[in-house]
Amino acid sequence: MDTKGLFKLNYGLYIISSHCGRRANACIANTLVQVTSEPPKVSITLNKLNYTTELIDKSGVFTAMVTTEDIPMEVIAGLGFRSGRECDKLSEQDWVTDVLGNPYTERDVCAVISARVVQKLDVGTHMIFVGELADCRAIDGGKPMSYAYYHAVKKGSTPKNAPSFSTQPKAPAAGSAYRCAICGHIEYAEALPDDFVCPVCKQPKSVFEKIS
Repeated sequence: MDTKGLFKLNYGLYIISSHCGRRANACIANTLVQVTSEPPKVSITLNKLNYTTELIDKSGVFTAMVTTEDIPMEVIAGLGFRSGRECDKLSEQDWVTDVLGNPYTERDVCAVISARVVQKLDVGTHMIFVGELADCRAIDGGKPMSYAYYHAVKKGSTPKNAPSFSTQPKAPAAGSAYRCAICGHIEYAEALPDDFVCPVCKQPKSVFEKIS
């Protein structure tokens, strides 16, 4: 079986947020799908280990933001490659509160979708949440980012908790391979310079290990 066929599926890149009491968090996901139109419902798939998953499971609400192609990689890295249990990911940009009390941003997004969970499904490593829309609006924020654009143009990598994560390394261009211990990005070079930082999660050379 060649699982590379799954790479041909179309995905986007989304910010998913939720809150429970005074706790709030947001993460990056690539699986947001409209499942019905009357009433309008969407589904999201998140790893069980994600802090945002825990908050959604407890609160029964989530908000999804459709990112644009202009979103900075440092924003994606900040939300997608760190845990909200270890840091306050919402402190690094402007957030406001939607009708469900969830944090959201209008910066570098072109739509905001707020939903109440009406069904959830345990699929092993991940949870699928189906939510009925409580609010939805488009924002004139640019072109929606596809997952293909994220990889091909912005040179992003896939977080290990994502449904589409693969441990298969990319073919080396030249030199040795160095892997970031934080986000899994693989950099090919003869040697990493002392001032090198990960292009995805912005960590220094010291977190990289030579793997070939």
